[in-house]
Amino acid sequence: MENQSRKLFFKPVFLGQCIIKYQVPLDIFTSINSIYEQNYNSLAPANGQLVGKIEKEHSLFYHGQDQSKMNNHNFLPENVTDYFMQVFKHYLTFNSIKDYDTHLNSIWVNEMKQHEYNPAHIHRGMLFTGLSSVMILKLPSTYGKEYSADHIPQNGRLQILGASNGQFAKIDYQPPMDLRDFYIFPYDMRHCVYPFNGTDETRRTLAANCDVDFDPIRNRGAT
Repeated sequence: MENQSRKLFFKPVFLGQCIIKYQVPLDIFTSINSIYEQNYNSLAPANGQLVGKIEKEHSLFYHGQDQSKMNNHNFLPENVTDYFMQVFKHYLTFNSIKDYDTHLNSIWVNEMKQHEYNPAHIHRGMLFTGLSSVMILKLPSTYGKEYSADHIPQNGRLQILGASNGQFAKIDYQPPMDLRDFYIFPYDMRHCVYPFNGTDETRRTLAANCDVDFDPIRNRGAT
């Protein structure tokens, strides 16, 4: 059956470049969690290609040129990968990017335990240009004790760093985290996740990389 485009719910944030928050449809969210849990023992570890200080990092999808560390594979049904591509293309259209080609490169899950963390990093696929993403799949009921400045919570938080200049510019973004949130932003936006403590529950997120081949000269002017 032909997959029909879904209505997208989204909110943009600007840090020099654009971050867009989408709300994942419930059926897609449920499907991804179920596939991850049911196939966990068959999933390839992704740690060798990632910078996260996280024990459990496993791949759901890989379609890249470099087969030295991981062979091409796909655990996701077509309706799920179609949703990813719909959202990535919506991001590009929203940002007035024209005449581009996209390639879904990789999708993996990070299952963070207390004291684990993801240091500040950027993404890439087969190209240096493309879109990163973070989808919230599972959250612990507590992030534990904040040892200082507990009025500014940091434990377990995602932080995205911008490249804005100017006295009123926003330079970083710590989004509120709710299940089904899906944040999309360019490969070269640094981001990190802080550790948490005080619980045996885990923090589960998905990341997906989509290469974007486009002409930066033609697309650099404001519209």
